[in-house]
Amino acid sequence: MGEYSLKCPKCGSVFEDKYTNSCPDGCSSLIKAEYKQKKLRIRDLPGMFRYHDWLPVEDCRNVGTKPVTYKSRELSRELGIKNLYICFNGYNPDINAAVKSCSFKELEAVPTMLRMKEKGSGIIQVSSAGNTARAFCEVSAATGMPVIAVVPKYAKDNIWTTVPAGDVLMITVDGDYTDAIEFGNRLCSINGVVAEGGAKNPARRDGMGTTLLDCAVAAGRIPDWYFQAVGSGTGAIAAFEMSERLIEDGRYGGKLPRLYLSQNDVFAPIVNAWKERRREIIPDKDMPDAKNSAMKAYSPVLTNRTPPYSVFGGLFDALTATDGITVPVPRDKAESAGKLFEEVEGPDLDPAAAVCLASLLDVSEKGTFKPEDTVMLNITGGGYRRAREDFDIIKVNPSFEASAGDDISKISSDVAKWVKRYV
Repeated sequence: MGEYSLKCPKCGSVFEDKYTNSCPDGCSSLIKAEYKQKKLRIRDLPGMFRYHDWLPVEDCRNVGTKPVTYKSRELSRELGIKNLYICFNGYNPDINAAVKSCSFKELEAVPTMLRMKEKGSGIIQVSSAGNTARAFCEVSAATGMPVIAVVPKYAKDNIWTTVPAGDVLMITVDGDYTDAIEFGNRLCSINGVVAEGGAKNPARRDGMGTTLLDCAVAAGRIPDWYFQAVGSGTGAIAAFEMSERLIEDGRYGGKLPRLYLSQNDVFAPIVNAWKERRREIIPDKDMPDAKNSAMKAYSPVLTNRTPPYSVFGGLFDALTATDGITVPVPRDKAESAGKLFEEVEGPDLDPAAAVCLASLLDVSEKGTFKPEDTVMLNITGGGYRRAREDFDIIKVNPSFEASAGDDISKISSDVAKWVKRYV
């Protein structure tokens, strides 16, 4: 089966990767990549491919996309956290951070698109509230690998690239993030259009999991705390899974990091469900008036109505295994946190990263950490201002517009023609 195989953690089935994103036996679980290489090797390869042994791809691409982790001085002093490691996933050439889309979703996009090229037979379709689509479009522009992106209409101005994207088909939906997901799912009935898989895709999770690896390498150990703002929680699941691999490695410690996850206070289904230690999210209880609440959120990318929370191996299990904590963050606290980061560290933050930092600011005031604790702050996006200075920002124009609930009949033939250019 090559350098890795896929395994269902629920039934134990092991199988070959054919761009497989679900258990062939029908289990409701997140399948995992099982790598032959059990020790983390740092490879002399470009960007995130320095962690190639733990990515479910065979080849690599000469891209600069990678996490950059450093031990904070200024923010550490401000918060009184001795061992604070910032994993910056954005654009800041001063620290060699070259994620041009300014979002850690590029860490998903690179291995996912390459895995499709190697193991699949179609064009990836991705639905997004903004950051994921922009990241996939940027990778497409840089590599020539095609992608179909579906985004809410309100997010279209956030979809841009730094080089022309001639292999992107973008569709806007007049609705919210979940409406875009549902429309994208309907597009996958067109021959040659393949859903990228979301949290079910091991390439997406392991791509994002390189943030945890990068921090562990920088700190010399698995961090005691892992901070991130979450919409789906896939990044937190990825950190949990990579920590398990590092524990098996044996050189980075034997304890899982404690997940500390945050959401917008106006839209917090994960926070609400975990507060009661429920495996199931109850829509009417955990996200009442979901659409309107999502529109009011400080960070719209954190408003996934169908996160991989309940599924076997999903976020509930990761929170349970790590004794995790989830908190809601008000808009004013996130805005203040973003301003503080700019003042002491330099780059401007994506709103989601500001939500995360606000949760760290709050907990640091309560004396929750032990003095010797190692804390990882996952800055999932930032550096927009510098990117606009250094690059021409090229907006990706939608090829089609749709409304929430529309069927695809009006555009299906045109989309099929576009797909035939590649398949």
